Amino acid sequence: MSADALDSWFRTYREIDDILITHVDLSPDEECEAHAISWLDEKERDRLRRYRYDRPRREFALCRAVLRSILCSRLGCENGRLSFGTFEHGKPFGLVDGKAAPVSFNVSHSGKHGLIALAPKGRLGVDVEERVNRIDLDGVGEFVFGPEEQADFASVKKYEKRHLFFKLWTLKEALIKALGTGFSLDPSRFEIPPEMRRGARKGIFRFPHIPEARWRLENLGNADFAAAIAQELDPALDTKGE
Repeated sequence: MSADALDSWFRTYREIDDILITHVDLSPDEECEAHAISWLDEKERDRLRRYRYDRPRREFALCRAVLRSILCSRLGCENGRLSFGTFEHGKPFGLVDGKAAPVSFNVSHSGKHGLIALAPKGRLGVDVEERVNRIDLDGVGEFVFGPEEQADFASVKKYEKRHLFFKLWTLKEALIKALGTGFSLDPSRFEIPPEMRRGARKGIFRFPHIPEARWRLENLGNADFAAAIAQELDPALDTKGE
């Protein structure tokens, strides 16, 4: 199957300097899912068979197929030469003919929306979340927000809480995914920069336990979903203007 056959269910969402962010439509579609599965290797198809429910099966197949298409285009390789390994905490990385590919990527999905971020270098994390109604925002917020974030959250009006919660959550999740440690890092131990908590779309972030590393952080949310991206910055870059 050609990459053109995938065009109906993915599109460029944003381009931020050297980062390409692609949106994947995860709506149920038997034809799209069949096309997606044809892109997967045997190891991925085996993983697909282990999913018990249709939704996670569909999310994995569609996002992985689009990721493969994008990587093949970027790296100039055929799909059969592409495979994936994983780091210590399960974050995947690309391999071409068994060798690490010179590219960084991350994938997230929620409901009908998938986001794939791709950059030539630097640790990268992306997160997307549909703003669902079933979450106990105040209860969860006590465990994932730091003291200043909890104070900001408590100060907003009730109808604003959902947007603020998911904005902060996606920013934190993008950072954790970029760092690659999973939830061995307690999200309440670090806080989103104050200017971003109060409306700025972009900022520079440092984890308290590794202040020497700088991260580009951006809110990508729109009316349909909350989303964020985090990218490790080259330490050689000028830090003026932080």
